[in-house]
Amino acid sequence: MSTMHVDVVSAEESIFGGEAEFVVLPGEAGELGIYPRHAPLITRIRPGVVRIRIPGRTEEEQVFVAGGILEVQPHVVTVLADTAIRGRDLDEAKANEALKRAEEARRHATDKMEIAQVEAEISILAAQLAAIRRLRGK
Repeated sequence: MSTMHVDVVSAEESIFGGEAEFVVLPGEAGELGIYPRHAPLITRIRPGVVRIRIPGRTEEEQVFVAGGILEVQPHVVTVLADTAIRGRDLDEAKANEALKRAEEARRHATDKMEIAQVEAEISILAAQLAAIRRLRGK
């Protein structure tokens, strides 16, 4: 099977860089599957899990992204994530605590901008917790 180069990066660091047989990720309009020689594409991505099939491995590499941009070229896939965390580094207890703090902040938010920011944070944390539960088989 042919491969393509995949880079998953955030503002803080490069999370993944290497060859892959395919990539699945949460596109703005639904889940996207990308194989080598895919048509060029640029789209926004939603919070969720990027799954990367690496040649010769049975388990996929999984990365949680909190949104961002996807660029696809025939042999290169680039995920520019707002925030990216390796699946194995996700911490359910920390995410639950952050969600509780965000929900408390939502109850005390007064202006529209503050409410919108807190609701966006809650949405990302909910997606992160869903990803953790899926990755852990709960």
